[in-house]
Amino acid sequence: MGVKIAVVGAGSTYTPELVDGLATRADRLPVDELALLDIDADRLEIVSGLAGRMLRRRGWSGRLTTTLDRDVALDGASFVILQLRVGGQAARLVDETLPLRFGCIGQETTGPGGFAKALRTVPLVLDIAETAGRRSAPGAWILDFTNPVGIVTQALLDAGHRAIGLCNVAINLQRRIAASRGVSPDRVQLEHVGLNHLTWERAVFLDGRDILPEMLADDIATTAMAEELGFPVELLRSLHALPSYYLHYFYQTSEVLAEEKAGHTRAAEVMEIERGLLELYRDPTLDVKPALLEERGGAFYSEAAAQLMASLHSGTGDVQVVNVRNAGALPDQPADDVIEIPARIDRDGAHPLPLEPLAPEMRGLVQHVKAYERLTIDAAMSGDRNTALRALMSNPLVGEWSVAVPLLDALLDANRVHLPRFFPATRD
Repeated sequence: MGVKIAVVGAGSTYTPELVDGLATRADRLPVDELALLDIDADRLEIVSGLAGRMLRRRGWSGRLTTTLDRDVALDGASFVILQLRVGGQAARLVDETLPLRFGCIGQETTGPGGFAKALRTVPLVLDIAETAGRRSAPGAWILDFTNPVGIVTQALLDAGHRAIGLCNVAINLQRRIAASRGVSPDRVQLEHVGLNHLTWERAVFLDGRDILPEMLADDIATTAMAEELGFPVELLRSLHALPSYYLHYFYQTSEVLAEEKAGHTRAAEVMEIERGLLELYRDPTLDVKPALLEERGGAFYSEAAAQLMASLHSGTGDVQVVNVRNAGALPDQPADDVIEIPARIDRDGAHPLPLEPLAPEMRGLVQHVKAYERLTIDAAMSGDRNTALRALMSNPLVGEWSVAVPLLDALLDANRVHLPRFFPATRD
């Protein structure tokens, strides 16, 4: 029996990636209907046009529907995929530039920019999840790819929804390591631990054997890996682990801040890439995802998304890295914390694999950031300025009261139109 998949935020330029992944896994995930939902009719028409051509080219037999109506999209869905961006790239540009005025990192998922994005996003996602709970198929899954994934997934699970969060950081690194070793990706498994966008690879298993120690002992291999990740060789060897890219913001704060103050913003780059992608998508002869999409930053997004849905549907029990409740997997973290670790996937969901405790330097940062995440969820849902201030002050990339107070005022004011809980008058 086939399934219905609803994609919320389907006007995203990532959607062709997702469509490509679904089309290649039709044997494990028979899709009767793919419903594409967005609030932007023009973008939805452009993106769905390419999606339809891609699916026809693959000989897909399912039904593709596009709609601006949330209820229509969610009705009977077995999987609800969230890939939305409140405020679009314009809001992201503010996230990346406004904090710089206060001497803070500007980034869309961590630091004060990620905080602002969470305030905009969490209430909307929970509202959509409530609708999905009423209208989707019994036992439907909400799969969150919307950043900040860790915060959004924590909010979904705390509200009682059947949800799993997913990011492409782990699968991207797994594929790169496999390619460097000249082996198929299924032979490589990572011991990926931490929070979303705050993770380390503590082991790299090749055919079940941890090769990370020998990788770090090999000068050539370590230098290549350090250059690829953008960290000093000595840092990798000191940690005995591979830090994710996002740990730049914590381990090399001054260096990153200086680069950002020099004028570089990823948001501006993405805006230009998206303009080019949408122009390509308009071409009625295009029926494959264009090469330019690789520059958008969603490498292996389609594989991670489709693989997770296929495994939940078929119950294969394979191991994937997901955002899920800890449930004792990391013994030094609270059981109800959402963390990003390997889990075994079957029809009942994601079952986290047991792991050794985090090293002190990892544990301290994870606990610090998790406290910030929980406060941020409380602030997003309550619209309480004092809670928001405590959340922002507890963020390791802000820290100081004297910075947090004026920074919060600026962030709230810049996002006023998207924050009705903080500005009730904007509801009218």
